[in-house]
Parts: sequence; structure tokens; C-alpha cells
Amino acid sequence: MPVVPPAELIALLSRDQRLMGLDLGTKTIGLALSDVSRTIATPFDTIRRTKFTKDAETLLAIVDRQGVGGLVLGLPVEMDGGEGARCQSARAFATNLAKLRDLPVAFWDERLSTAAVTRTLLEADASRKRRAEVVDKMAAAYILQGLLDGIGRRLT
Repeated sequence: MPVVPPAELIALLSRDQRLMGLDLGTKTIGLALSDVSRTIATPFDTIRRTKFTKDAETLLAIVDRQGVGGLVLGLPVEMDGGEGARCQSARAFATNLAKLRDLPVAFWDERLSTAAVTRTLLEADASRKRRAEVVDKMAAAYILQGLLDGIGRRLT
């Protein structure tokens, strides 16, 4: 399945399917899940990256177990709106994943998601260790919630 605009993603899902948000980092992939009504994003897990094949196998096993019907990948757009190497990497990940599974994917601008989550964790007085443990999956939830809220307001 090709990459679809965010507003079209929901229409491709069956009633009982969830969305999964991904925060693709160089060392980890943060994961978040929506509820089946696709209103709330919840941090789920973090995958330690190794090789694409192993990462994809782990990710798709979770997709199957959790009833996920579509993915929302954070697109690390630069502050000036340009797309650099990190965006190319996210797009390549989606392209390679599409070769393994027919799963709709939408991109969502993730600018400042990690910074916003880190600020929230600092305000909650989370230790450095705790922040490191949860920041990636919380960033994935931030990305997914952004899309869910945008869809709710009919934004693309």
C-alpha cells in the first residue's frame, strides 16, 4: 500500500483496527497505539534497532498481536520546513516496510515532538534514567495524537 494522506488513513481501516505511531530514531523506534475508536494515543513500547529485517519482523509481530491496521510515521522535517537525510531515512523505512506488508502508512510532522515530551518529563521531575526509558514511546504517542487530533478537526 502506498503512503496515504493522513485524512485518508482512517477510511482504510476496519472498525476494530488501531493505529500505531512510530518515532523512528537511529538507535530505537518508539511505538504508540491508539484505542479502537482512534481518539487516544498511548505510549506502548520501544524497539532497539539492529538491522531493518529484524526491526521489521519485531514491528510486524506487534502489529499482528495488537490489531493494527495502519501506521503513522513521524517525519522529522527540519525547522525551516525542508526535508533532510532523516526524512529520507523515514521514507525509505516506509518503502521497505511496504515491500513486506500491505499496510497503509501516513507521515506526520514530528518537529519538536521529542523536545515537547522531554520538557513534560522534566516538569514531572522524571530522572534522567526514566526519561531515557520512556521518551521514544512518548514521542510516538505525541506524533500519533497529533494525527488523531488533526483528523478530528479534519486537518491534513
